[in-house]
Amino acid sequence: MTAELTRHQELPRTDDLPTLPYRVGNVVRHLVAPYLRWRYDLTVHHEERFPRTGPVLLAPNHLGLLDGPLLGATAPRMLHQLGKIEAFDGLQGKLLHLAGQIPVDRSTYDTLAVRKAIKVLRDGQVMSIYPEGTRGAGDFRKVRTGVAYLAMVTGAPILPVALLGTRLPGGDVERYPPRGSRVHVVYGEPFTVDRVSFPRRHTDVRAVADQIGDVLRAHVQAAVAATGHPLPGKPDQKDPDE
Repeated sequence: MTAELTRHQELPRTDDLPTLPYRVGNVVRHLVAPYLRWRYDLTVHHEERFPRTGPVLLAPNHLGLLDGPLLGATAPRMLHQLGKIEAFDGLQGKLLHLAGQIPVDRSTYDTLAVRKAIKVLRDGQVMSIYPEGTRGAGDFRKVRTGVAYLAMVTGAPILPVALLGTRLPGGDVERYPPRGSRVHVVYGEPFTVDRVSFPRRHTDVRAVADQIGDVLRAHVQAAVAATGHPLPGKPDQKDPDE
């Protein structure tokens, strides 16, 4: 039995899931990237820190509507990202599926979405998840357990990302920043947490999430200091996706 098959047979099992598509996603991101660089005063910092092979668990802060498209278009590798299931309807939904993105039902504990995310990492690909779970101040003040769980299951390195300028101070989380806005993508140093075999107690996952949060908070603070670009603060209204 190969090592790859053994990984997919560990709990939770992923050997029954198909590999997510990526070709359409690769085409789309190479089309979108030049447009974003034309529209915004965009700077990507420390791209060399992004592992070029193997699984990567991308952990960006979440400020606004631009975050997902910006990361997907400018990252050195194709990203798989979780998205609300409501966005996967009609033509847009078909495109998202073809681009290898993962719908998640936020009204319940979506085990299928979680298993798909684990499979992405077990296949040696890049999975992006917002540790904060919602658009807000972007300071990683609260970190949910999803990133810790995926890291503990797969052992994938976590890559911190600080996004700055994707929402203006006090701006609407449902709007893109205006043309010409200064935008920064700042990659941190990858780090790992210990893999934990099944079962994984919630208290242990929560403790690891708190440790990850310390690293992410330090990274975003360092990014603000290095770029001179402050976080926008809390938005005027609550994220409607929360």
